[in-house]
Amino acid sequence: MTPSQPQPAIFVPHGAPSFALRPGAAGAAIAALARTLPLPRAIVIVSAHWDTTVPTVGRADRPQTIHDFHGFPAALYEMHYPATGCREAADEVVAAIRAAGLEAERAPARGLDHGAWIPLRLMFPEAEVPVIPLSIQSHGGPQQAWLLGRALAPLAEQGFLVVGSGNVTHNLRDYQQAARGGAIPAYVRQFPSWLADRLLAGDTAAVLDYRRRAPGAVAAHPSDEHLLPLFVALGAGGDSPRVERIHAGVDDCVLAMDAYSFAPVSSLPGTLQTACGEDAIGARAITRGTRSGTGSASDVSDAAVVPAADAAIAAIDR
Repeated sequence: MTPSQPQPAIFVPHGAPSFALRPGAAGAAIAALARTLPLPRAIVIVSAHWDTTVPTVGRADRPQTIHDFHGFPAALYEMHYPATGCREAADEVVAAIRAAGLEAERAPARGLDHGAWIPLRLMFPEAEVPVIPLSIQSHGGPQQAWLLGRALAPLAEQGFLVVGSGNVTHNLRDYQQAARGGAIPAYVRQFPSWLADRLLAGDTAAVLDYRRRAPGAVAAHPSDEHLLPLFVALGAGGDSPRVERIHAGVDDCVLAMDAYSFAPVSSLPGTLQTACGEDAIGARAITRGTRSGTGSASDVSDAAVVPAADAAIAAIDR
């Protein structure tokens, strides 16, 4: 067995696909964050762009780079992220989700959509860490996403880095209008400010109920999917995690590019239960502080999910 180091869970922005070409301050911030972390055993990437009925775990040995966008510069379609997978680690993710009472399925050939590979290319440009994609379930809302994250919390203590990838504001209609020029809408300032305040205060119940409580919530998120990865990361941070707002900013007038870290308040180093090559795993148990560089190379029923989420939220409110 090789000792592992606990990881925080993090939420990062992926912006528009052009973020890969012009990462700016947000790209620099998430790249710098990655360099402060112990090198993970594996990355569980939860992208807003993979939405399934049941939590589904990618199990490809070499997940392909998916260019799931249209009308952007040709250079974007030439970019590839040479990630590797790890079937054993993927199976541990499935087992952890099922152990928490949720359903989970496997996807043997799932690649990495732009919500996954664009931030990972900035954070881990050498693609030296196995990547395990995990889907969201937009029909389940914030509570189900948070419960999914809670299921992943034990893995974070064993060296898995859970990365949620979305945006703190995401309104496609306003994004298209902004491309023609215009001011930053008020909700692009109001909603991220409210969210940061509640997250830093540890008010998980309010955050999960953001659509009723937050100013500008519906304008910021006409649909939930781009905020759901944040709830997964929040849950994966464990009980009352230490919350840090890593970056705050706005791209393209309407995309809030905030990034967060959710670190367990207390956790003990664990041991790796499986290995994708012991030599490789041993090499990963190093601190990345000296690294630099930002670019290279089945239905879940409401009857099962909602009562569990309501009970969890009630416990938080108490």
